[in-house]
Parts: sequence; C-alpha cells; structure tokens
Amino acid sequence: MASSQINIREIEIFERSPELLSALLKDRTLSTDEQPVNIFWATNNYADMGVGYQYADQITIESITGKNSEIIKPRAIKSREMQQQRSREMAEVFTPSWICNKQNNLVDNAWFGRENVFNAEVDNPDGTHSWIPSEGKITFPEGKTWRDYINENRLEITCGEAPYLVSRYDSVIGKPIPVERRIGLLDRKLRVVGENTGTTGEWLKAAQSAYKSIYGYEWQGDNLVLAREALLYTFIDYYKVKFGCEPQLKSLQYIADIISWNIWQMDGLKCVVPDSCRIIRTTVQNLFDSTETMQECEGCQKDDIHKHNGVYCKIKDWSNDKVVTFVSLIKQK
Repeated sequence: MASSQINIREIEIFERSPELLSALLKDRTLSTDEQPVNIFWATNNYADMGVGYQYADQITIESITGKNSEIIKPRAIKSREMQQQRSREMAEVFTPSWICNKQNNLVDNAWFGRENVFNAEVDNPDGTHSWIPSEGKITFPEGKTWRDYINENRLEITCGEAPYLVSRYDSVIGKPIPVERRIGLLDRKLRVVGENTGTTGEWLKAAQSAYKSIYGYEWQGDNLVLAREALLYTFIDYYKVKFGCEPQLKSLQYIADIISWNIWQMDGLKCVVPDSCRIIRTTVQNLFDSTETMQECEGCQKDDIHKHNGVYCKIKDWSNDKVVTFVSLIKQK
C-alpha cells in the first residue's frame, strides 16, 4: 500500500492556493465576516505535540503544513494503537467500501425503482465482497431526470472521512479505488454529470449542483479535514477523467466553499458545536453574603435537542440561498 496514493498532503493544497486550504479549515457556524474561525481538533490524539494541538485548539494552516505537516492521516494508515484508542474513546469504526456500496445501492434501488443501477454486487469464492460497475449510460425512470438525481439531497451522519459520500480509497484497508469503480453517493452523481454534459461550463454547473446536494457532519476535526479534502480531490479526479486536465483554481475555490458549508463539525446528538453546551453560573448578592447557583443546559438535562444552550450549527440551504440551523430541520416533539 502506497500511502501517498490515499493521503492528501495539506502542503500540496496550500501550494495551489493558501485560500483554498483556508476554506477547507473554516467553521461556518462560528465564523463572521470580521473574524474567521476554523474547525477545532476535538480530539486529544495530538495533544503531546504542544501548543496549537490541544483538544480545543483550532486547526490552523501553520499547524498542518510546517514542520508537523502530514500529521493528519487517513485511518487506514494511522498506527494500530491510535486506531484502537479512537475506537475506544469515540466509537470510531469505519465501514468497508463493499458495505458502503451495498447500503448506497439500497438508496438508489428505492429512487430508481430497480436494482443494479450503478453496479452489481459480487460475493467472491474467497469470502471477500466486491462489485461490477454497470456499463453504458445510466437511464432514468419515467417522470425523473438526471438533473433530479444530482439535485436530490443526501446526508452522511457522523461521516468520519466520508466513505459513503466519496470513495477515493477503501477507508478500512487503504486501497485506492479508480474513478470508474467508485461507489459513493457523490461519486454516482458525478458519474451522471459526466454522462450528460459536454462542455466544461455544462459540467461545472452540474457538478456544483451535485456538491450542493451532499451533506455530512463529524465531531473530530482531523476526520473532518480528511472528508473535506476527499471531496475536493474527488472533484479534481472526475474533471481530469472528463477533460484530461485539472480544473482552474477559481473552480476549486468555489467547490471548497460549498464543501465548507456542507461538511461541518457537529455533535450529532445535540446539533451544536461539540462541547459548546455549558453550565451557567449566577451569583446573587444580598445584604450579608452572596450565593452562587449553577444551571445545567436544559437540553442536556432533559435530553431535548431543541433546548440546548450550546451553539447550534449552521448549514446552507442552497436552493433558497439562505443559512439555516441544522436543528431547525428536525421536527419538535
């Protein structure tokens, strides 16, 4: 296994454009026009590296491109010890690509009303599992078009490195997957885009729509960086297959901005920025002394997702061009 094939180096993104890497690190919930804020580590795996690598520290360009570049690695090439630690502490368990494919196929079976649309699953004699990509152009059921498909919203919860969205490599064994065999939800949309567009302008517009329809959230900052990078490089991969060259920087920047909105850092049980709920201390002063009271977050106390005092995460509703809180999409009891 050549790690260079699956491990995207942040310094390479920085050398393309510092603004490009900056977009992939941005936290859209906490950032303002005056004060940009980055996603934070949200893991102690790097704490022994000192200042800038503690649990609550933001992930900065400097922390991942200088002398400590390449510290963020896909799970498949992390040390066995770190893999086990993250499984114990954060229940981090990644799914093999063949299972991602099987589950993604179920989504498409329901949407298309038939099976084996993008591939046929195969059980090999040695006990392993694989798939055979379908040949020819994808056809669509009556009443549905290819544009309907690429605009259909899809969400990967607790996405880790986003193996259900994009499949540049098998996140368990680390084996690269060629473009024509990829099985992610976004991969399928980009296949359809490639089959139904001709010019670069047509392709870019359709691909941007596909990216605007793909969402995912993750707690740990390093995983989030990997997921965002994977989505960016997937864009490059499919463009190169279609046109034989790399996309222009302005196209990459636009996609990176979409990714920074759609793949975000969140506590999935509370819909807030991780660890942002707090205990509120109130001091009451009377004539003789003072009394301090402590009030726990009501949402945490009552297990009510709509009553947390943490920072509710924001995402972009691209169809209406507005920013909404993710929790607002969840119906109240």
